[in-house]
Amino acid sequence: MPDVIKLKQGFDINLAGKAALKLTEGIVPDTVAIKFDEFLGMHRPKILVNEGDVVKSGTPLFFDKKMEKVIYTSPLSGEVVQVKRGEKRKPIEIVILADRTPDYVDFKKYTASQLAGLPREAALDQMLSSGVWPNIVQRPFGIVADPSVAPKSVFISGFDTHPLAPDFDFIFKGQESYFQAGIDVLKKVANTEVYLGLNASAEVSKVFSGVKNASIHKFDGPHPAGNVGVQIHHIKPVNKGDVVWTLHPYGVIQIGKLFLEGKYDGSKIIAVVGSEIQAPQYYKTYLGTQISKYVKNNLKQSHVRFVSGNVLTGTKLTDENDYLGYYDHMLTVLPEGDKPRFFLTDGWLGPVASRLSFHRAFGLLSFLNGKKKEYVLDTNINGEERAFVATGNFEQVVPMDILPLHLVKAVLANDYDGMESLGIYEVVEEDVALCEFIDVSKQPIQQIIREGINLVRES
Repeated sequence: MPDVIKLKQGFDINLAGKAALKLTEGIVPDTVAIKFDEFLGMHRPKILVNEGDVVKSGTPLFFDKKMEKVIYTSPLSGEVVQVKRGEKRKPIEIVILADRTPDYVDFKKYTASQLAGLPREAALDQMLSSGVWPNIVQRPFGIVADPSVAPKSVFISGFDTHPLAPDFDFIFKGQESYFQAGIDVLKKVANTEVYLGLNASAEVSKVFSGVKNASIHKFDGPHPAGNVGVQIHHIKPVNKGDVVWTLHPYGVIQIGKLFLEGKYDGSKIIAVVGSEIQAPQYYKTYLGTQISKYVKNNLKQSHVRFVSGNVLTGTKLTDENDYLGYYDHMLTVLPEGDKPRFFLTDGWLGPVASRLSFHRAFGLLSFLNGKKKEYVLDTNINGEERAFVATGNFEQVVPMDILPLHLVKAVLANDYDGMESLGIYEVVEEDVALCEFIDVSKQPIQQIIREGINLVRES
C-alpha cells in the first residue's frame, strides 16, 4: 500500500446541485467550437481549414508556428461553418457543424502487447499528428508541452476536489484498458517516471486500481488536494529549469484509444451541475460542445451565469449558445449575483447561516454547520477591489511550502528574483484559486499569478 500524504491546509466548498449518477447519451450538439485562447503559450496559429470544408474527427485544423509538429485536430466530423477572427484578423475560434454519424481519420492501431515493442519515435509522431498532444500541459507555466523538451516526470491526478467536480469512477467507467494503454505510451514517449495521485478518503476507482507502469501516491485532505500541482509539490517539486508533464485522466484515455482503436475520439462525458439546474446529471457529448441542448428546459430561472468548468477556476460564458472549454468536463450554472445585499440582514455584518464563509468572524453559523450543508451561492463578490490586507489566511488554503501573498506582491512589483524564489515555477492559477475566494481585499489573484507566469516565461 502506498503511503498517504496528509494535507491540512485547504477548504472544501460544498455547493448544491451535484450531478446525479445518471448518463444521457444521444444528444448531439448542433455545433462545437475550438477556441484558440484556451491553449496557453500558443505563439501564432496557422489555420489549415476554410469555411465550407468537410472534416473528420482527427482532421488537422491548425498548428502553432512555434511548435509546428503539434497538430490540433477536429473533435468530430462535420463542416467548418465559421473561422472567427478578431482585431487584426487574430483567430478567435473555429466552429464546426456536427454530423449526426461520426466519421474518423484512420491512424495506425496496435494491440496492447504490441505497444511494448512500439518505437518511441513512432509513438511520438502519432501523438503529435492526431490531436492528442494538447492534453499534455507542462509545468512550469501551465502551457501545452513542447515535444522537443524531455520531462523529468509525468503527473496525473486521479481525483478532483473542486466544487461539484465530476465523479471519475462514473465518467471513466469501462475505460480501464484505454487508461492503461495511455500510461504505457506516455511512459515510452516521456522515458521517465509516471506518477498517479489518488484520493485516500475514497474507494479507488476501477479505472486506476490495477494500473501498471505508474507510481501510486495517495492524498488525504480538503481541496486543493486533487490539484496536480499540489501533488507534484509533495512528491517531486518543480525547480527552475525542470519540465514536468501533467495530464487529466481523460487525456490519458484519449491517448490509449488512439493507439488501441486507431482513431482520435473527441467524445467526452460532462457533468451539468449547479443550484440552478433542475436535473443535474451527466451527458455524453464532444470537446467544445455548444451548451444549449444541455440547459434547455433545465433551468430553475433565467437570471443565471453559465460557467465552463468549476466555480473557482472556470470561465464565464456569454449565454446558452456559447461553448464548453476544451479542457473542461463540467458546466456549472449559478444565480447571477448582481443584486445588492442589505447591510445588516444579509451583509457582511450578519452571521447568516445560508452563506458560506471561510472566515469565522463573517460566517460563524456557516462554519458551525460543518461540511454537511450544501450552499447556494451566487456570483456576487460582496465588495470591491481594495488594498491588500495581510490576514495570513492565504497560507491556510494552499498546502504548499510557498508564501502566496508574498508571491503576489512580487508579481505586482515585477520582482523577477522574488517571483522565482517564492515559487512561481510551481504554481498555476488553480493552485491559488482558493486565495481569491477567501480574499477580503477582492484582488484578482489568479489573473495576477498568470501575469507573473507570463513575465517569467517571456524573460
